[in-house]
Amino acid sequence: MTSAAAPQTDAVILVGGKGTRLRPLTLSAPKPMLPTAGVPFLVHLLARIREAGIKHVVLGTSFKAEVFEEHFADGSDFGLEIEYVTESEPLGTGGGIRNVLPKLRGDNIMVFNGDVLGGTDLGAVLDTHVRNEADVTMHLVRVGDPRAFGCVPTDADGRVTAFLEKTQDPPTDQINAGCYVFRREIIEQIPAGRPVSVEREVFPALLTEGKRVFGHVDAAYWRDMGTPEDFVRGSADLVRGIAPSPALEGARGESLVHPSASIGPGALLIGGTVVGRGAEIGAGARLDGAVVFDGARIEAGAVIERTIIGFGVRVGPRALIRDGVIGDGADVGARCELLRGARVWPGVKLPDGGIRFSTDV
Repeated sequence: MTSAAAPQTDAVILVGGKGTRLRPLTLSAPKPMLPTAGVPFLVHLLARIREAGIKHVVLGTSFKAEVFEEHFADGSDFGLEIEYVTESEPLGTGGGIRNVLPKLRGDNIMVFNGDVLGGTDLGAVLDTHVRNEADVTMHLVRVGDPRAFGCVPTDADGRVTAFLEKTQDPPTDQINAGCYVFRREIIEQIPAGRPVSVEREVFPALLTEGKRVFGHVDAAYWRDMGTPEDFVRGSADLVRGIAPSPALEGARGESLVHPSASIGPGALLIGGTVVGRGAEIGAGARLDGAVVFDGARIEAGAVIERTIIGFGVRVGPRALIRDGVIGDGADVGARCELLRGARVWPGVKLPDGGIRFSTDV
């Protein structure tokens, strides 16, 4: 996954969002730092960047900016050189890219949205950019149902012809995958000091001006991790080997359990379940597609399906949680039922049997 262009390329990762769709988990941690298949989500993207031969990374931060630097420092432990630029006020995607300009060194800049789990060959995207002498190259991914996304058609030469809003009758299955390569001069032309949308302002203007905007089109793994459903599925796909990540070594399977966690007799962990550091899973519990953060305790006979369990949470015996999000330090009492997107805020205590979605004993 290396590229001849890589030594002259910087990586920029936009990680300034508040992650509101993943609340309450993001009340205490930025979305790219949430544990995903055993490591902070951003580690998977950084490993792919390093594998592509890019060494210099700039993180465009805002919300809880200090968390990133505390964890990654100068990047040397990850085989990278990482620098940080913090927005004092939200600048949008285009403004966020322009804001990191003083830190950039290369002629080509590869930009990533910090909440996308992808599997495309980054070296191949760079090669497409260099081969076409492009001003901007966009990674476009083919999806089965593009109606929920803006579409980006290309001509026979791979040149982008339009940026289309969501429609029930899309003319192409190609969507914007949130990864771009810019010539440095294009970033220099983005207005500084104000919010700018790269999707709604910068890219359409480049087409109007006749700039060389190309697409690198593939059908690689791609998932926006912004919702609890997608976060759970993305984590499970990493565990099961469906989504690639150089940060995960060894065999993949139905679960990933930290060595310090304890699993009680008869407990069943399937569907790409992740159990974090020091977590405890009680006897006979059933976890299917669950993401259990460090220090959580799932007691005997509880059933957890497609759910995120925050740091230090306790789930009582025979509780049932399906498609939920349980905030850090919450306590879900025995026999509680939380279904269909229920969210429990940090520190909340639910009494035994206190919430039920059925009248069964």
